Amino acid sequence: MNADRITGCLLGTAIGDALGLPYEGLSAQRAGRMWGVPDRYRFLCGRGMVSDDTEHSIMVARAWIATGGKEPEFQWHLARQLRWWLLRLPAGVGLATARAVINLWLGWPPSRSGVFSAGNGPAMRSAILGVVCEDVAHLQNLVHSSSIITHTDPRADQGAYLVALAAHHAARSEMMISRFLKDVEQHFATAPEWLRVIDDAATSAARGESPTEFAATIGCQSGVSGYVLHTVPVALQAWMCHSHDYAAAVQEVIACGGDTDSTAAIAGGLVGTTVGRAGLPHAWLNQLCEWPGTVRWMEALGQQLSDTIGNSEPQRPLSLSMLGILSRNALFLAVVLAHGFRRLLPPY
Repeated sequence: MNADRITGCLLGTAIGDALGLPYEGLSAQRAGRMWGVPDRYRFLCGRGMVSDDTEHSIMVARAWIATGGKEPEFQWHLARQLRWWLLRLPAGVGLATARAVINLWLGWPPSRSGVFSAGNGPAMRSAILGVVCEDVAHLQNLVHSSSIITHTDPRADQGAYLVALAAHHAARSEMMISRFLKDVEQHFATAPEWLRVIDDAATSAARGESPTEFAATIGCQSGVSGYVLHTVPVALQAWMCHSHDYAAAVQEVIACGGDTDSTAAIAGGLVGTTVGRAGLPHAWLNQLCEWPGTVRWMEALGQQLSDTIGNSEPQRPLSLSMLGILSRNALFLAVVLAHGFRRLLPPY
């Protein structure tokens, strides 16, 4: 697999995550009043930082590198990373994911640690699997292995597979959307709920409707929730509307309000896969303030992942300084708290 597509997916996820983070949890109306158009980073003095959406995608990439995508080693490696990730005190972690990782620390195996939840946690980390997996059956198995570590509701697994399937076609085909929709019909024949909502998303995109307009039709007028049947359809509709326009895709899903960092991260990963590293806005890349997992480090990780696929041999994945991560997370938490206090002030 071309390293440009892999890097495009990782960095596309990171940019969408960072752009959407200050808007997270706000209604569409209040987000607009408080922050205006999401045309630049508003998290830390014009700089952007990433949350758990990007961190989970990186962990999935590292698990593939360490195992070559082989089962069950992939699941165990990802679970081990999730254990240590929680100890690094991340400021952003979903309740279901936190409970599942605690189960891992208590000795539950990864296949039984998940909790019954239809949140978007598995979907936010699955796009990179779609980019690297050549075989769709293998892809489905790996997505399932990743999903059940934290979420056991079948809808969470299905939503993650939809995102991965879209990324799979985005990385390989000029007719990506039509082939994606054909695969959805084939693989989701027994999931009418998903068939209906993805058909609605495709119809909306064909009409030229914005993600905000589509979100309103599925009950998300004030904001897209973390429920997977809300997050994934809106992200996919944005990708189908703006598959070659990264800025438009992420800005429009952020304008929907709600769980903006996750929705923008998923949409950003899909469009980033489509356009590759070169198609991402350079200003947003340059203003991404991440350390020790810098933009250059993520590019190197993408290249290593590409090399692992090409050589068909596992490697030792690039590592990050634990002290550096703890220092970074302390700063991130301080800024998140500052944003929380800011929300107590007008405009309400």
